[in-house]
Amino acid sequence: MSSSDRMRVFPDHFFAGLNARIREMQAQGLDVIRLDIGSPDLPPAPSIIEALKQSAGRKDVHGYQPHQGLPDLRQAWVNMYRRLYQVELDAEAEVLPLLGSKEGIFHLVMSSVNPADVVLIPDPGYLTYTAATLFAGGEPVFMPLIPGNDFLPDLQAIPKKALGEAKMLWLNYPNNPTAAVADLDFFTQVVELAQEYELLLCHDAAYSQVTFGGFQAPSLLQVPNAKDLVVEFNTLSKSHNMAGWRTGVAVGNREAIARLFKLKVNIDSGQFLPVMEAATAAMIGDQTWLAERNLVYEGRRDLVIDHLHRMGLEARVPKASLYIWCPIPDGWKSRQFAAMMLEEAGLSLTPGDLFGPHGEGFVRISLTVPQKKIEEAMQRMEMALQRRGG
Repeated sequence: MSSSDRMRVFPDHFFAGLNARIREMQAQGLDVIRLDIGSPDLPPAPSIIEALKQSAGRKDVHGYQPHQGLPDLRQAWVNMYRRLYQVELDAEAEVLPLLGSKEGIFHLVMSSVNPADVVLIPDPGYLTYTAATLFAGGEPVFMPLIPGNDFLPDLQAIPKKALGEAKMLWLNYPNNPTAAVADLDFFTQVVELAQEYELLLCHDAAYSQVTFGGFQAPSLLQVPNAKDLVVEFNTLSKSHNMAGWRTGVAVGNREAIARLFKLKVNIDSGQFLPVMEAATAAMIGDQTWLAERNLVYEGRRDLVIDHLHRMGLEARVPKASLYIWCPIPDGWKSRQFAAMMLEEAGLSLTPGDLFGPHGEGFVRISLTVPQKKIEEAMQRMEMALQRRGG
């Protein structure tokens, strides 16, 4: 029996093949340090885990829950946006809890894009933007993110024809994979562009609370009148170390939120109530532990940057996110370099071209392993380059 034609838009998943190779190496007794996946290694605060335990221990929490999520959960998102960004949201019409932001990203595209509609997507960028667009029959048009423009899309360089045909434009700051950040001036320019061309402007803000050195990442909804055309995705995966809990949100434009909700009620059956109650506790409880957690990531960041610069790899020092976007030595391709590091150093990195053609020449390094392991990983990397004469 054959698969549907639309399934052909999905290539073989890179990480599935990588995981298989790492399992083979581990079965041979080899130690592989994984700096390829952005899954937080630190746990949530004890109070969040305790809230989950207390809720799951009750007898009345195991049935289906409302697709729109608990009122308290929606209000917790409202309160968080008010506290962090001074943005006001309507908990009934402008907030939709998700089974992780990835699910919402894919389904918003499915609920908004028709065949042949153009979707403007950053390159390099999170793979789900493109995968969802192709699955919906849309046409991706890529916006290059290059060092010379601080990994922001050059809005003036977007072809006018593509802008005229576009239905949706994606942004993601703090950025995956480049770790770049954007300010409100840039966000204002994008909102003005979206207003001119009547675009649905979508912002993936997954890393907005993983920041360093006093930097505070803005919300796109802070731009005046942004809710007229913006949907912003957020998640507790990175902000509160809850990646496996699958709890995120879509906020903003109520018409787009309504479309997404209409699709979701035909696809999923809501979240587990204890997860929703624990997510609520995560947002309304003490937040000081996040600053302490960010200091851990900042220490790891500084360690990696120090080693890379000693190797002659001039990676930028990120102000936010879980990643370092590292240029590779001359003469290498990204996948070739990553494969060499895996086979010769037992070090797994993500090749930059996985995220798009403009990711070539880079690898993404994740900061989600303990500092001792990061130190060992950097030593392995340096030794491998020395053996190669680099």
